[in-house]
Amino acid sequence: MSSLYKKNNRYYLSVQLDKKRVTRSLQTDNYEVAKAVKVDFEKKILLDLINGYKPKQTPLRELVDLYLEAEHDWRPNTLKLNKRLLKGYLKSGFPKHPTTKSMAIRVLNACNNWGYKNQLIPKYESIPGGNKYEARTRVYSREELDLMFEGITPKHFNLFVQFAYYSGARSGEIRRISKENIFPDYIVVFGKGGRRLVKINKQAQAILSDIKLWDYTVNYVQLTWSRNRKRLGINDARFHDLRRTFGYNLIKQGKPIYEVSKLLGHSSVRTTEKHYAPLMTTDIEEFVL
Repeated sequence: MSSLYKKNNRYYLSVQLDKKRVTRSLQTDNYEVAKAVKVDFEKKILLDLINGYKPKQTPLRELVDLYLEAEHDWRPNTLKLNKRLLKGYLKSGFPKHPTTKSMAIRVLNACNNWGYKNQLIPKYESIPGGNKYEARTRVYSREELDLMFEGITPKHFNLFVQFAYYSGARSGEIRRISKENIFPDYIVVFGKGGRRLVKINKQAQAILSDIKLWDYTVNYVQLTWSRNRKRLGINDARFHDLRRTFGYNLIKQGKPIYEVSKLLGHSSVRTTEKHYAPLMTTDIEEFVL
């Protein structure tokens, strides 16, 4: 069984025989050329599968390019993440930050596994450490939130920051909200997990009812946030910490973790527990055994 498909302006041929599959680039972006060479490529791949073809060691840089160009049914953000981590590894090795390093290890292992299954490399050893990461526990105090809401400039970005906190949404979900996706008590957003509904409280509703909607790039958000937090003297502060503070404060107020999980758009309650358990441990009241 074989299939011809196009990915990133390149045609690929995928051939399967007895549960073994090999995918190879046809090195063209022209459909007529791809059709013309398809038969010869298919014969060669089938012979390799039948005769137990042992692949040469494809250089990692070339393997990464083939992996990123192949069809994975990824969302655009997943492709961007894989590209950033793999290209970063090729340039500078593993990141120093433990969590980012574990992510890089996971995508590198996935790349090598794909190369092995597609007979681009003869073998590989899984790199350990893909599940080792430090859960970030930074949340903002009431004083820090007040300082942000009073001092961040320009005003349009200030409201963006406030809306991020009051909604608990990710920056990527609210940078470009469209009018047709705004409803009385919720908004429809598109981001890391695809399409989802975000419940908004009266504070968030008030912001949306009184502004021109945002149309920010990722770089604008990062640079404007960095400039403001340095000027205000707020240390170890990331934009995503607003979302963590949103969830943390809801749990402290007694909101059931199942509801908090839904408000955050987590795939399961276990995800919420994993992120918030380290935070809540320090809030356990004194006890005697």
